[in-house]
Amino acid sequence: MATRTDAPTRREQILKEAARLFAERGFHGVGVDEIGAAVGISGPGLYRHFPGKDAMLAELLVGISDSLLTGAKRRLAEADGAAGPGAGAGATGPEAVLDSLIEGHIDFALDDRPLITLHDRELDRLRDADRKMVRQLQRQYVELWVGVLREVYPALAEPAARSAVHSVFGLLNSTPHLGRPGRAVTAELLHRMARGAFAAVGEA
Repeated sequence: MATRTDAPTRREQILKEAARLFAERGFHGVGVDEIGAAVGISGPGLYRHFPGKDAMLAELLVGISDSLLTGAKRRLAEADGAAGPGAGAGATGPEAVLDSLIEGHIDFALDDRPLITLHDRELDRLRDADRKMVRQLQRQYVELWVGVLREVYPALAEPAARSAVHSVFGLLNSTPHLGRPGRAVTAELLHRMARGAFAAVGEA
């Protein structure tokens, strides 16, 4: 995922604090006033940005699903550009693309841990339309990974590739339950474990 260098907007600040509080205490355990206090505005002042907590939850969960898919598509597009006409021997191949996808998901898993907890606990609280949107975006994200994985391991059947991708997501999304030995150490460990899991299936 791209790293922002500009200051977050007030809306983004509200979403970040809402995600943290919802993850720590549950959606119903957090009031609008508490979210407002966390960003230095009154509870009623939040309604200038969001109609209520339900809207915050929807934007958080739909937003991160869309962000993951958009980031993965960008990584593939960059790889396609590097491998275009006239590309040299160092052009990006499927192995490098898979590594890039893993790196992008690890960035999310380490930097947005509250959203993983929130998804696990609160997805069913979304309106049907929002929940369906999350599922649709997630399916597209999975299928993108499946396509890349099968380029790396052409003999791997599609159902097995899909199961492997879901299993690796479970591994990478375990970060809320991990200690914090250091970001670089954790990222490297997760990457090696993800590649090892894919290799175990693809080379079987």
